[in-house]
Amino acid sequence: MPQAQLDDLARRLEQTRWPDEPSRVGWSHGIPVGYLRELAEYWRAGYDWRAQEARLNRFPQFTTDLDGHPVHFVNVRSPEPAALPLVLTHGWPGSIVEFLELIGPLTDPRAHGGDPADAFHVVVPSPPGFGLSGPTRETGWTVARVARAWAELMDRLGDHRYVAHGGDFGALTSRALGLAQPERVAAVHVTQVFDASATAETADFSVEAEKRSVEAGYRYEYELGGYAAIQSTRPQLIAYGLTDSPVFQLAWIADGFKQWTDSTDVPEDAVDRDAMLTNVMLYWLTGTTTSCAGPSSTAAATSPPWRSPVCSSATCARPSVTTASHDDRRRPCGGQYPWSVFQAAAAASHRSRASGPVTSSTPAGRGGPG
Repeated sequence: MPQAQLDDLARRLEQTRWPDEPSRVGWSHGIPVGYLRELAEYWRAGYDWRAQEARLNRFPQFTTDLDGHPVHFVNVRSPEPAALPLVLTHGWPGSIVEFLELIGPLTDPRAHGGDPADAFHVVVPSPPGFGLSGPTRETGWTVARVARAWAELMDRLGDHRYVAHGGDFGALTSRALGLAQPERVAAVHVTQVFDASATAETADFSVEAEKRSVEAGYRYEYELGGYAAIQSTRPQLIAYGLTDSPVFQLAWIADGFKQWTDSTDVPEDAVDRDAMLTNVMLYWLTGTTTSCAGPSSTAAATSPPWRSPVCSSATCARPSVTTASHDDRRRPCGGQYPWSVFQAAAAASHRSRASGPVTSSTPAGRGGPG
């Protein structure tokens, strides 16, 4: 990356105009100002992009045109002749960075104390509009279209029988790839199955896991999912801030790392700080803040209204999300879903089991902004 871009980033960080913040709100209103100021100063004065760039460049990287768009990918071949090709697909706000630590053990398990029979040839493409694949200039990069592009990529590489893994948007893509190419995709592994969660209409509330699944869906929809609503409906509105302000970009992504990991106080409890900032850099330096929201906003149209739309970060209704306490749900901030409405929905669901099928899945009683 040209030094001029790094100098511009440092200047913008130094000249940030910081907002006020209500007292004692912690992370409940978004990323705290005190934490973000310290993180931004580390990004400006302590983080070493050139070291991270050199780390990335240790892996063989290529670009190829797929369906009219240049796609960046890492391609690391295993020394084991019988290795199985594996395509790894990330989502938002991830990047190829999240897979770097896996490449060595996957391609050369013998050197890492593993069984050489478990070796893979590893291909890590970035979807069009994400990071190093650069911004898209058109809409229509749906999950199915990306899956078709991946099938073409693997064919060009000569990998006619392979397996796929993905998380977030990559989970959707990997599943679509397996469905579209069953004769070529030997297996699919995903970290999310977005339509597998229980809803108020389908849950048996006497089963704790199903009750927690519904609670998690409500919490995402009315407490954590604000980013998803705007990215999947009006991404251009936030594009101006995300493209012009690195602190906005940093806050937008770091808040996700806090909410979607098993961190306790700050994202770095679960994620290496430099790795998180390198993810941010790959979106900032490539100008892909807006276009990464586009591919999955089409997928959002297939999500039921009971759940959050699957947008560029695609993390809806995870059963594993740690839910807030019942008292937390009564706070009148951010349009959260009142706990009383959840109880009413549960009661209605039980009544419907006795009287017949549920005919409406539209939630009522959404609170306004506080």
